[in-house]
Amino acid sequence: MKNLIIILTTLLFMTSCYKSETVDLIIHNATIYTMDEANSMAEAMAVKDGKIIAIGPENQIMNKYFGEKTIDAGTRPAYPGFNDAHCHFFWYGRSFQEVDLTDAKSWDEAIQRVVDFAKGKELKFIGGNGWDQNLWEGQAFPSKHKLDSLFPNTPVLLKRVDSHAAVANQAALDLAEVTESTITEGGIFKQENGKLTGLLVDMAITYVEQKLPRYSDEEDKKSLLTAQEKCFEKGLTTVADAMLENKMIHLIDDLQKEGKLKMRIYGMATPTEENLAEYLLDSAYKTDHLHIGAIKFFADGALGSRGAKLIKPYSDDSTNSGLFLNDSAYLQEMAHKIYKSGLQMNTHCIGDAANRLMLNIYGNALKQVNDRRWRIEHAQIIHPDDMELFRKYTIIPSVQPTHAISDMGWVEDRLGAERLKSAYAFKTLLSQNGLLPLGTDFPIEKIDPLLTFYTAVARKNTEGQPENGFLPTEGLSRLETLKGMTIWPAIASFEENEKGSLEIGKYADFILLDKDIMTVEESEILKTNVIYTVVGGEVVYGE
Repeated sequence: MKNLIIILTTLLFMTSCYKSETVDLIIHNATIYTMDEANSMAEAMAVKDGKIIAIGPENQIMNKYFGEKTIDAGTRPAYPGFNDAHCHFFWYGRSFQEVDLTDAKSWDEAIQRVVDFAKGKELKFIGGNGWDQNLWEGQAFPSKHKLDSLFPNTPVLLKRVDSHAAVANQAALDLAEVTESTITEGGIFKQENGKLTGLLVDMAITYVEQKLPRYSDEEDKKSLLTAQEKCFEKGLTTVADAMLENKMIHLIDDLQKEGKLKMRIYGMATPTEENLAEYLLDSAYKTDHLHIGAIKFFADGALGSRGAKLIKPYSDDSTNSGLFLNDSAYLQEMAHKIYKSGLQMNTHCIGDAANRLMLNIYGNALKQVNDRRWRIEHAQIIHPDDMELFRKYTIIPSVQPTHAISDMGWVEDRLGAERLKSAYAFKTLLSQNGLLPLGTDFPIEKIDPLLTFYTAVARKNTEGQPENGFLPTEGLSRLETLKGMTIWPAIASFEENEKGSLEIGKYADFILLDKDIMTVEESEILKTNVIYTVVGGEVVYGE
């Protein structure tokens, strides 16, 4: 017995001497995609104080470090935490307080969902999101008339899936003091026979929305935490919120400083007076979790509502070429101001006319190859003559693969076969600067990064159609796609020294999946599940 004690004591002493350093977390027995410059692989990783202090072979890590917490990956794959390069995180949170109209098969079904939502509640306002007339028989845009009869006194605003069109009932129009003579730059209040239909396009939505009842700070904080929970479940550790008002920014910052909101957020501030006063002069605001590094503008609307600005009219509406949402002189002026500030200028551009306008405005300010990392958000339809401008001025296209698949059923009708050839051109865009950050635009699309991965690679819908892929030559490789969801969004946000790859000194933001999306059959990608999501060495999902 005495000899046994001596042996055990000796072994314990030897082990403690061998494992010379205690760390907060070790993940081992893993297939780790580091996403470093060499695309190297590792088996284990040690984390301390929220950052990676060692990564490499299993024996190297396990022999040197003792983990307060240890994750045995069982040879399963680990990746840098997914980074959604373009979404609406704050807006997504608010959607949980509103009516979900996604996939409604008719306007009547959408209205019934509103009725069911409002039943038994005393509401000052009813909001909703997600209707899409392209899914309905006849594909006609809806009007307010049924809403007026059902909700004569409660303002209702129901946004289309792209948020570039909406229907407001008369109570909402009255509250916003909208009449048949009301006009607004970059927006349309639709009329028929001289009467308002309630259909709002682009800036007309903002005109009405800003007059409607607002959510309280407590409601918004609850929304943010709900959004965080849903995103962690999907393996997201960073999101780029592409439209943040000043109040939203400060609410996010407060929640993060309280330690409740752990999601890392790259924020694009809206060009309001408050945001310009706070960020344009002082440049970027940055903490460990929040980085306000860009001012976000809108050049045009969306294809689904025929608000995207095209060089030539829509193929299915010869009288309409879409809308510019801002005056070109204003955008030019802002480009020069932002250039002096050091911030990014990021602009929503869908149509080829909008992309042409902003590529040239950017070029006038940037003048040459540079490292300012200004972005075109969506870059959806690019005239072939304009494609080289991305390379000429080092402009970053930020795209959303799921948009291509959501649009493919009707987009040729909108654009025509010839113009479609230069749409959703992800491979061609990547070739310009070797950089293509990928996002979802959620909640316009689903938040699932694995769906982003699948659609970027396969160019198919969830039913595996079309068989050969939609515009398949513009699909991305798996490695390109993974870069587009990890290191490239970090670069596009000036954050590549702290995230986007699993390297010593960077944040320990990573995920563990039950299947290796880099090797499984294409059909298995969407059957993959997140096991763990880790932010700064803390397991935020999976326990």
